Amino acid sequence: MKIGKLAQVAGCTVETVRFYEKQGLLPPPQRTSGNFRLYNDEHLERLTFICYCRSLDISLHEIKQLLELKHASAAKDEMSELLDRHIRDVVKRIHELDHLRLQLIALKGKVNNAAQEADLMNTLLQHGKVRFVGVK
Repeated sequence: MKIGKLAQVAGCTVETVRFYEKQGLLPPPQRTSGNFRLYNDEHLERLTFICYCRSLDISLHEIKQLLELKHASAAKDEMSELLDRHIRDVVKRIHELDHLRLQLIALKGKVNNAAQEADLMNTLLQHGKVRFVGVK
């Protein structure tokens, strides 16, 4: 199948397919005499796996590791450890985002209580603990 059909079936764009090829995640396809790329079911399976991993926010580096593990004898343990690391990263990001949400709620409260529109900038700057230093 040609690149457009592969992208359509996998649910991504042609540019994405080319990018994954350049990153070494997809093996180079065969070419027609007109230099069109020709993909097979193995490309589709691999691309579908890559797209699924990206939907889980797994990095390209981690995807490369998972693809290499596919052929390793100790794949189950290594894959489990990689996924554990990813889960820990997600938990950390959730905590950071929750902290950010609380900061934004507090800031919104201060903005809503600002006496005048002119006070809004000062409110934002004070909340962010920003200090300006005069330039000579």
